Amino acid sequence: MIRLVLFDIDGTLVHTGGAGTKAFSWTFSHIFGLHNGAERMKFAGRTDVSLVREFFKIHGVPESPENFEQFFDNYVFFLAQILRRSHGSECLGVSKFLADLLALPDPPMLGLLTGNIRLGAEIKLRRFSLWDNFVMGGFADDHEDRNHIAVAALARARRVLDPNLQPQEVVVVGDTPFDVRCGKFIGARTLAVATGGSSYAELLPHGADWTVKDLTHMPVQRFCPR
Repeated sequence: MIRLVLFDIDGTLVHTGGAGTKAFSWTFSHIFGLHNGAERMKFAGRTDVSLVREFFKIHGVPESPENFEQFFDNYVFFLAQILRRSHGSECLGVSKFLADLLALPDPPMLGLLTGNIRLGAEIKLRRFSLWDNFVMGGFADDHEDRNHIAVAALARARRVLDPNLQPQEVVVVGDTPFDVRCGKFIGARTLAVATGGSSYAELLPHGADWTVKDLTHMPVQRFCPR
């Protein structure tokens, strides 16, 4: 029985039109005066904290708590401004998939497992009216490493749902090998969707329990049988 489904955000639930990447670049440029380097970074599947740390290393910026705080205080402001003008969209099949899960006789709890900081995740999902579907989550505020974000999400779910929640009662949904890897790290089942950072062919070798082109190809009854 699946009791918890944890979703990645970018490329899994929504396409933001590159809003997150733009907000990173604007923050580095306007706040730190750093104008180059973001174009060489790979954002898919990464955590916000690890991306900022990489950029600081590229430019020799001290990786101090004060610099991280300054970055994220400004990043969320720029993110909200950019998203208001973005032409992003939900990923294919998302709304129906969420509705079908919640319509099950014994629906699982829905949560997030994302490399976004929590406020960034909320800003992105509120833009597409999706935030209120999710009860809890694991975020980059919890840990810099996605595997340990998964650990934090499972621990939080046990506090919210049931202290005896078992890893095999959890499904992690994501669009990159990083999502599959972090789901396996906590012993959860994994659903890989080729709607974002990796193609269907690139996802297949990573051995998710289910790999689909998009969520229209994944009836909820396949892992939540009635």
